[in-house]
Amino acid sequence: MTSNLRPAAVAGRFYPGKSEELLREIREYTSNHEPRGASEAARISAIGCVVPHAGYMYSGHVAGAVFARLEIPEHCIILCPNHTGRGSPLAIMSATRWQTPLGEVAPDPELATQLLRLFPALEEDSAAHRSEHAIEVQLPFLQARQRELHIVPIAIGTSDFGVLRGLGEAVAEVVGSFSALGEREQEGERKVLIIASSDMNHYESDAVTRVKDHKAIERVLAMDARGLWEVVMTEGISMCGFGPTIVMLTAAKILGATRTTLVRYATSGDVSGERETVVGYAGIVVE
Repeated sequence: MTSNLRPAAVAGRFYPGKSEELLREIREYTSNHEPRGASEAARISAIGCVVPHAGYMYSGHVAGAVFARLEIPEHCIILCPNHTGRGSPLAIMSATRWQTPLGEVAPDPELATQLLRLFPALEEDSAAHRSEHAIEVQLPFLQARQRELHIVPIAIGTSDFGVLRGLGEAVAEVVGSFSALGEREQEGERKVLIIASSDMNHYESDAVTRVKDHKAIERVLAMDARGLWEVVMTEGISMCGFGPTIVMLTAAKILGATRTTLVRYATSGDVSGERETVVGYAGIVVE
């Protein structure tokens, strides 16, 4: 193992550890949501999205519903919460390849370096990512559709709204410049998908979770980053990836997003049948 390879940490637990089984599951989760003809031209060229990150048996159908609708570009910025508490509160890895059962995913040093330069609060840090599952579980869905995938992984462990907004503004500037550079160099628009990896409310009853989640979802659909922060804080909504979602919404709005769609909502109780203690999952597309 080389020092710039991040090995799969949750393969065989959150998702299948064998490539054939993994691809079969991904097809099952996406096939019912493919656009007519399943051609790339029929898919949505989104600016951002919110996708859950639980074990595939619980939230894979929600994640699959989102990714099936999207055009997956070669470049993705993936923002996730820091569940482990390790490392920097704003941790990026600019030159590390990520391993899954479907192969290795390349880093995107150009985008990552620009972000580090523009937003110095970001730190080059592997500790926050080493055991974190919330980016890793997204990768097989992306790999299944985009062979030339390059990612910028960012783990977020702060709830400071000013910091989150500032990072979103930096992401928007970098993505805007990256796309414009492609136009100037006659490469055509270079697209970047900004993914916020997040589950919704945790470990309350199904009824309570649905009420709390839809208060947060309402703010996401309104592209109201500040409103999302306020409702999470005041209503006690344990949405683990509200920080990543605020960053994505801030960037998407600056980049001209005008439309949001709740693709699918569910709770773990829909799979397990257990309604006393659940986790909520929302799949949202921002165009």
